[in-house]
Amino acid sequence: MPQLSKKIAESQKLVPSDAFDLPVKVLQFGTGVLLRGLCDYQIDKANRAGVFGGRVVVVKSTSGGVGNDDFTNQDGLYTVVTQGVQQGKNVDEATVVSAISRVISAQENWDDILKIARNPHLEIIISNTTEVGIQYVEESVFKGPPTSFPAKLTRFLYERFKMFGGHKNKGLIVVPTELITDNGLKLRECVEKISKANQLGGMFTKWLKYHVKFCNSLVDRIVPGKPATAVHSELETRLGYEDALLTVTEPYHFWAIEGDDRVKQVLSFAAANPESIVIEEDITFYRERKLRILNGSHSLAAQLGFLNGFDTVYECTQDATMNAYYDALIYQNIIPTLPFEDQNEAVIHFAREVLDRYKNPYIKHKLLGITLQATSKMNARNVPTLQRYYDEFDTVPQQIAQGFAAFLLFEKSVKFENGQYFGLRNNEFYPINDDATAYFYTQWAKFDSAKTKEFVEEILGNTQLWDCDLNKFAGFADAVAGYLSTQMKP
Repeated sequence: MPQLSKKIAESQKLVPSDAFDLPVKVLQFGTGVLLRGLCDYQIDKANRAGVFGGRVVVVKSTSGGVGNDDFTNQDGLYTVVTQGVQQGKNVDEATVVSAISRVISAQENWDDILKIARNPHLEIIISNTTEVGIQYVEESVFKGPPTSFPAKLTRFLYERFKMFGGHKNKGLIVVPTELITDNGLKLRECVEKISKANQLGGMFTKWLKYHVKFCNSLVDRIVPGKPATAVHSELETRLGYEDALLTVTEPYHFWAIEGDDRVKQVLSFAAANPESIVIEEDITFYRERKLRILNGSHSLAAQLGFLNGFDTVYECTQDATMNAYYDALIYQNIIPTLPFEDQNEAVIHFAREVLDRYKNPYIKHKLLGITLQATSKMNARNVPTLQRYYDEFDTVPQQIAQGFAAFLLFEKSVKFENGQYFGLRNNEFYPINDDATAYFYTQWAKFDSAKTKEFVEEILGNTQLWDCDLNKFAGFADAVAGYLSTQMKP
């Protein structure tokens, strides 16, 4: 089979006729599948609708050149295969994305990246450099490519400031998509701190403040990455060409961006995707909805499903008991606590979409992956829900108690080897990757089945793990202890 290329795409009319002629309007830090499967996919969709009319240059921060890599070999093209269930209907479609113009290595071609800062058509910067990417690192921005992403961005913005003399119309919209709260504000803080440390001057600081807009954003789409070899080959056979960048995603995709009218005007690609991209001055509703319903149910159900012998979220939904647990957890324990009574319809709609996503047979969402840093996730995602539930009903939310008990049992280490803790399921070891596991190891070492409630109370009362003493919630310790005892029976 031929490899996907500009020639193949044009001859088979897989991309619009003007796809390769559009100007570069976006600089993107990161080559990851989330950006390709959500942000670049959305820009491509807008280009096809004749709305945005711009392409993306991608900055590759990892070492190694891009002269012979997959992006170059495929003229920046790649296929997004969307598979799953949406509103009860099966979805299986393929789109060749032509939004990416080229990929440039920061390590080897930093000067080429700085040249893009002088591009008068450039309007937007997007990033996804992982959760640890937005951190302040004290360094010079003038000694080759800086190490950290915020320093690279600062140097790039300073280059643009100098090129256009600080003109207000040449400011940019910066939209980080890293999965941290207030990602735009935190990135701005880093850039301002780096600017001050490098003495870039008051005029640049003023230009940053008034003409460079940093937007908080929230992205939501499961993009597992490169499919398994057998699946990849099967999809290529169906498509009729080889694609080393082939990306499989779920149908659901959502991008919420905090911004004003200027942001809406510049991010015009959102107009082609009104159901999946929202630009509002406050995106708290969307962030809270996702955190409590999607992330919260994941954190409470993952250990329960895993200890019951399942390995993926999809497998859980095919079990009647686990499926009923998800429904009760979301509709009875979580949704009643959300402070958005005026948007209840949107909350219910989102919940239905979440359950559809969980039932997607094409997405192998590993339960063990969800358990990474389970303690901090439980605290951030579910302790506030527990608090709100008691404030509203003053009784035990049974599914939260059951999920919490499974979480405690999952954290029971039976082996410590080469710096790794392991639990035991069906006579097979599984890794426990959680900063709090050493604490739980100590607690389980002194566990006495005759004192299960005392064991639970001691953990619930550890305010270093939780934002409050969870024993204050009447009946919760009893319920957790009861579920724990049941789950420990052979």
